Parts: sequence; C-alpha cells; structure tokens
Amino acid sequence: MDWSLLPAVNASLNSLATLLLILGYVLIRQGRRDAHRAVMVAALGCSTLFLISYLTYHAQVGSVRFQGQGPVRTLYFTILITHTVLAAIVPFMALRTAYLAFRNRLAEHRWLARITLPIWLYVSVTGVVIYVMLYQMSF
Repeated sequence: MDWSLLPAVNASLNSLATLLLILGYVLIRQGRRDAHRAVMVAALGCSTLFLISYLTYHAQVGSVRFQGQGPVRTLYFTILITHTVLAAIVPFMALRTAYLAFRNRLAEHRWLARITLPIWLYVSVTGVVIYVMLYQMSF
C-alpha cells in the first residue's frame, strides 16, 4: 500500500469533520434536531475514521520531521502542541456530549456542547493546517 496517500486522506477527513460540525451547529440553531443529530453522528464517524487512518499511517511510517526553520518553525510547533493537547481530549468530550444527547439530558448536553464544539473545530482546522505546513509547504 502507498502510505504516502494517508496524510491527504487525513486532511480531507478533518476538513469534512469541520464542515459537518459547522452544519450541525447551523441545524441546531434552526431547531432542526433530527438533522442536527444525523450530521453530528456523521461528524463522530468522520473523526473516528480520521483517528484510525492517522494511527495506521504513523504505525507504518513513524513521525515526519518538520523541515521549516525560523519563525515558521515556532508557529508550526505552537500549533502542533496546542492541537495535540486538545486532540487528546476531544474524543472524550465528543463522546460524552453525544451520550448526554442520546440520553435526552439536553441541558447537560447543551452546556458541554458549548465547550466541545469550539475545541473540536480547533482540532479539526489545525489538523488541516498542520498537514499543509508539514506536507505541502516547501522550505
């Protein structure tokens, strides 16, 4: 298998998750609960596929070193560190948020969703930024 394709797949999955999260937010603001639920389940699925693909890639390839120097290197590692720390907690937050919704504990769900959504969005967007900086920029 050509493992070099997986980073682009991962960035695509992160992009799709971002779009689904935004759509899910818009739908719930419109009061379309069933559509919101379906889109958020799709976002969870998309993020799960990302995690499987990401872990598979790094199990096969290992880590990839960032080649940039100077201020762009500082920027890259600042984004990478914040992304990594928050990415470690997003699955737990997202699953807990979904659990509360499926148990119809909507007040708790809304409270946690207001925290989970911006963090999950940050992780999804910075995942794409990291991909671009690591695999698409030439130094």
